[in-house]
Amino acid sequence: MEIALVPGCNPGPYTGDGNNTFLITGAVPTLVDAATGAPGHLAALEGALGGAALAQILVTHAHPDHADGCGALRRRFPRAVFRKLPWPERDRLQPVEFVELADGERVAAGDGHLLAIHTPGHAPDHLCFLDESSRTLFAGDLVIQGASVVIPVSRGGSLSRYLASLERIRALAPVRLLPAHGPEADEPDALLREHLEHRHRRERQIVDALAAGLREPDDVVDRLYGGIDARLRALARENVLAHLGKLGEEGRARAVGSGWELTS
Repeated sequence: MEIALVPGCNPGPYTGDGNNTFLITGAVPTLVDAATGAPGHLAALEGALGGAALAQILVTHAHPDHADGCGALRRRFPRAVFRKLPWPERDRLQPVEFVELADGERVAAGDGHLLAIHTPGHAPDHLCFLDESSRTLFAGDLVIQGASVVIPVSRGGSLSRYLASLERIRALAPVRLLPAHGPEADEPDALLREHLEHRHRRERQIVDALAAGLREPDDVVDRLYGGIDARLRALARENVLAHLGKLGEEGRARAVGSGWELTS
């Protein structure tokens, strides 16, 4: 499978250097993720296509930095098909019709096929795509090197589902991992374990904060993320709420007014 990195050209506090999108060339030219429609992204994509027609766009999930480029791509490549796992309330924000992808479906891409794997947690519709012949995984926002993944509970995030998704991908044993942000990983299992271990450490820190008498999520953010860039504070709060929600699901903590407390 021939794969070319096509930078999304959308740097920012939430996206770092910008999104990675990936063009798979061959009989069915396929783009993994739509980015945001930046002119530089469209120009780079056309250059990578080398005159070929883009056949389809596979969207890993409906968060804006992965899907807001759909309109620009439709205008530039009017015959391309857009495919993703449904998230109706978010999908309707895009000016394209999505062809539904299902968990476990194999879709033609380039000169081969990709296996669609439902990996919710960061988003309810999140998909990874695995080239089973090379064991290359297009990971979307499942993992990122050198940083943790936000679990936005206000936008359908779930920490318990995210942890299960990490374990599911570990069991598939990819040998190459292409994330939507940051560099590729040639030791995927180590990166997946790192994200699992980070979440377990963070959970222990939050339990310790509650045990010390902190109740309000913002106070827990102050304790755990002291000195964080103000632009990223809302994301840190989402992560704290995700952990509190998981503790609540397990009966280890409960909401009391605007705060939380341990149950024992």
